Amino acid sequence: MPRAKAASDREPHDFSLVVGGPLYHAYLGAHLAAPPIALVHRRLIASILITWLPLCVLSAFDARGSEVAVSFLGDIEAHIRFLVALPLLIVAEPFVHDRVTGAVRQFLDRGLIAPADVRRFFAAVVSSVKLRDSTTVEIVLLLIAFVGGHFIWESRISLQINTWYNERGIDGTSHLSLAGRWYAFVSLPLLRFLTLRWLARLVLVWYRFLWRVSRMPLRLNALHPDRTGGLGFLNTSVFAFVPILIAETSLLSAMIAQRIWHDGATLPQFRIEILGAVAFLMLLVLLPQIFFIPQLERTWRAGGGEYGVLGSRYVNNFHRKWLGAHPHTHEALVGSADIQSLADLAGAYEVIRDMYLVPITRNTVLRLAFASVIPLLPLALTMIPIEEVVDRALSALF
Repeated sequence: MPRAKAASDREPHDFSLVVGGPLYHAYLGAHLAAPPIALVHRRLIASILITWLPLCVLSAFDARGSEVAVSFLGDIEAHIRFLVALPLLIVAEPFVHDRVTGAVRQFLDRGLIAPADVRRFFAAVVSSVKLRDSTTVEIVLLLIAFVGGHFIWESRISLQINTWYNERGIDGTSHLSLAGRWYAFVSLPLLRFLTLRWLARLVLVWYRFLWRVSRMPLRLNALHPDRTGGLGFLNTSVFAFVPILIAETSLLSAMIAQRIWHDGATLPQFRIEILGAVAFLMLLVLLPQIFFIPQLERTWRAGGGEYGVLGSRYVNNFHRKWLGAHPHTHEALVGSADIQSLADLAGAYEVIRDMYLVPITRNTVLRLAFASVIPLLPLALTMIPIEEVVDRALSALF
């Protein structure tokens, strides 16, 4: 069956940000993946064998040896890139697949899509799948990773001293070692490509899909206990991207550590970069939730009005029955179901009153922020001697 025909037959449970595209089919062909996205350990081993191990071997045979200011074993940034960040980008694949696929399925399982809009919903799925599978997009990303990424790394990121991968001439020219060539033209482009691929799938595919769904008249309910009209699953779906956030802040942490130890920089010099990077990464995964603000606001207003009318009828009847000049009952107030119903009515109204106008809770934002800054916490040791940290820990315990 042609791929285009297969894509048109997809159901929402087939939607995935991970499964599909040239790289995924290369994984399958090389037996580095099994449908849908199994065999993560094989991809992890392959990534280390391709990116880190050749650098270790080639740098060991570098004739300059100990003459360089930064050896391969002492290059924290290189190790974090290929032993921490790159594996995290790969480990993220099953997390994103399971959570995002489950989130898409929830739109139907919760009855948020009206029967008249189901075909329109399917069309959004098919359109997103086609864009995800685009060969053109991945080729463009690959070119950016090789060409643009190398220019930025060479001019802005690489250390301006003699290292295991680079020898600086007196005139400022750069001469890559054999290990440096592998580093610059194989290892780093692969890391950049995977990073850009995730960014493209998040923005071009996930953003676009949620935007199209948010334009449909969803059947939201202001009384839903998740306080987001039934969209609470979008609040938890953002945690699928936590491994990617940690991978990116690990890269930032490694870059800062490298500058502190080899260029004489200090941690406070990077406070703007740290705050900006964490804020940008969090915004990146939270931004598409705002697409649903208009519908949630309309649901909140409509629910408040409808429930307000119901509440008024009930409390008026309650007042006439129990508190009027001529009560209509001789029942005992204690134990009456009317009191419990009044309390239940107030509880339901609180659900509407406290409804979020965006399907993101404060707790989610705090947890994302905490996860994002974890790789940056060890940098504090550059300002506080390790002996002092140990002394304080021991004092707290004993």
